[in-house]
Amino acid sequence: MPKMREAVSPKLRKSPAAKNHPTREEIALRAYEIYLERNGAPGNALEDWVRAEHELLGEKGKSRGKVKPISIAA
Repeated sequence: MPKMREAVSPKLRKSPAAKNHPTREEIALRAYEIYLERNGAPGNALEDWVRAEHELLGEKGKSRGKVKPISIAA
């Protein structure tokens, strides 16, 4: 009797842009750290989340190199 192949789902691949984007877990952890930096004082969870995301994107973006601003003065 021939062996039946098991169905294997294709592996999900991240796009190049997704590789540079922090995971939800990474953002949540950083947002919690920001909360702790306030000593647990009330704040805005959305602002913490956005700040955490920006910080993590900035860190991961450093590997791509910084873009040097150019002057277009006449």
